[in-house]
Amino acid sequence: MDAEAQESFREFVANRSSALLKTAVLLSGGDRHAGEDLLQNALIKAAGRWHRIDEPEAYVRQVLYRQQIGRWRLKWRGRELSVAEPPDVGADEEASAAAELRLLMRGALARLTARQRTVLVLRYFEDLPEAEVARILGCSVGTVRSTAHRSLARLRTLAPELRALGPAGAERRPSRDYSPVEVRS
Repeated sequence: MDAEAQESFREFVANRSSALLKTAVLLSGGDRHAGEDLLQNALIKAAGRWHRIDEPEAYVRQVLYRQQIGRWRLKWRGRELSVAEPPDVGADEEASAAAELRLLMRGALARLTARQRTVLVLRYFEDLPEAEVARILGCSVGTVRSTAHRSLARLRTLAPELRALGPAGAERRPSRDYSPVEVRS
């Protein structure tokens, strides 16, 4: 890699790594260390082809998604979720409610299959259309729709308490913009 390409790669990593890490952590079920590994491997692949990549972020995201798909094929290994000790000082009510929501969501997402989690991340976190998700995952739009539907239903079953923590009236919103924890009638 020449000096100009090296500088371009460094700028890309400095500017986009935090957003890419969020996606990688979500794809890995909330495990920050696994997300960091996923992103690091994707960036290594991108660095090797940097001079041939037209859209670096799209390329790195594609590598993230495909690496996660490759992990589906590995046997599932039981993992422990380590959490820090609760703080000795009391937190304000709003902050503790937000933390509770994050923990509930992380636990529920971790109990989904990697495929279900990936479809939800691509569809709702990345806000990609179903056709784009299907193209990335190499499946049909119908498969994406059915997987998203089953994943949301399972998420609601795994964490029914998310409804109580969500915005009031979320079940009745007519908008197509909805989060994975919302109930649609």
